[in-house]
Amino acid sequence: MFEKSCDDLEKLGARNTTTEIMQEPALWRETVRIYRENKTAIEAFLAEAAAMADGRTTVVLAGAGSSDYVSDTVAPYLRRCGDTDTFDFKPIATTDLVSAPLDFIRPADPTIVVSFARSGNSPESLAAVRVLGKLIDNVRFLNITCAPDGRLKTEFDGDPHALTILLPGANDKGFAMTGSYTCMQLLCALIFDTSDIEKKAAWVEAAADMGEEVISRESEIARYLSGDFNRVTYLGSGGLSGLAQEAQLKILELAHGLVATSWDSAMGYRHGPKSFVDDKTLVFVFVSNDPYTRQYDLDILNEISGDDIAQRTVAVQQDAGTVFEHESFTFQGREPLPEAYLSLPFAMVAQTIGVLNSVRVGNTPDTPNPTGTVNRVVKGVTIHPWEA
Repeated sequence: MFEKSCDDLEKLGARNTTTEIMQEPALWRETVRIYRENKTAIEAFLAEAAAMADGRTTVVLAGAGSSDYVSDTVAPYLRRCGDTDTFDFKPIATTDLVSAPLDFIRPADPTIVVSFARSGNSPESLAAVRVLGKLIDNVRFLNITCAPDGRLKTEFDGDPHALTILLPGANDKGFAMTGSYTCMQLLCALIFDTSDIEKKAAWVEAAADMGEEVISRESEIARYLSGDFNRVTYLGSGGLSGLAQEAQLKILELAHGLVATSWDSAMGYRHGPKSFVDDKTLVFVFVSNDPYTRQYDLDILNEISGDDIAQRTVAVQQDAGTVFEHESFTFQGREPLPEAYLSLPFAMVAQTIGVLNSVRVGNTPDTPNPTGTVNRVVKGVTIHPWEA
C-alpha cells in the first residue's frame, strides 16, 4: 500500500488512510515542536490546577472510541512516570461520564479534565465537559484536539479555566483514527511525563525512526495476512492492553465487521477469552520492554504457539533482552523505549494490518461503512439534560 501511486490508492478507496499512516513519524516530530511552543502555558496551567487541591488533583483522561483508548494506553505509563505526588490519573470514557457521571467522579475532588478529540464535535465530548463543569466544584479543562474549528476548541476560546492544544496535522480525513490517535497520546505523555524534555524528544525521534521502518517493512506485515483467516486478536500488558483494544478496533471498523476481533491483557486472556482462538485466528501480542512484565507477554506467546491452535501467533516487539523466538515483527538496534513511546510504532504496525486487511476483504478503508450507519463523527446521540 505504501508504494502504490495516489491514483491506485484512490481506486482502492484507501488514499486518505494510507497517507495518514505514512505521515505519522513526521507528525510525532511535529508534536514535539508543538509541545515545546506551548510548554510555558502548559506548566502555568498545571500549576494553577495543582493549587486547587490540598493533596492530589484528579486528572480525568477522557474520550470516546479511539480517543478513549488513548487514555487507556497512556494512563498506566503516567501512573508510573508522571508526577503522582501531585496528580491522580484516571482514564474514564466520555460515554461513561455523560451517562453515569456520579459512578465515576466525586464532585468535591479538584479535577483536570483532559479531553481527547479528533474533531471536537462528537456529542459525548461536548456533553462530558458541560456536565463535569456543572458537577465538579473545582475543575479545569485541558483540551487536546486536532480540529481548529471544532466545537471543543471554539467553545472554550477565552475561558480562563481552560487550555486547548491543537494538533492540526493529525486531523485525519479517513474514517479511522490513525495519526490523531498516536499524536494525542504522545502529546499527553509529553505534558505529564516528568522526564527531561530532551530525553523525551530523543525517545520520540527513535519512535519516528521505528515508524519509518514499519513503512519500509510493509511486505513482512502483509505476509501475516496471507492465509485464510477470519479472526484476529490482540493482546498486551499495562498500557499496551489499551493499544490492543485500539488495534482490534482498526480491524473491526476498517473491515466493517467482516473479520471478528477480540482483545485482552496478556494474562487475562486465559480466563475464558482464549476460547476465541481457532485455526483461522491470527494472534498478535504487543511485548512490553519492562523486563518483569515482558515475562508474562512471552508466556502467553509461547503458550498459544505451543498449543498450535492459532493460524499464526506473532509478537510485535523491540529487541530489548529476551525475545519471542518464533514469528515476530521485531525492531532491532536501538535502546529500549518506554511504553508510551514504544506504543507509537507498535500502533503503526496495527494500523498497517488494519488497512491491508480491509483491502483483502474487498472493503474501502477510507469509507468502510457502506450504509452510513457508523460515521467518522458520531451521530444520532441524544444528550439528556443533567439534573443534580
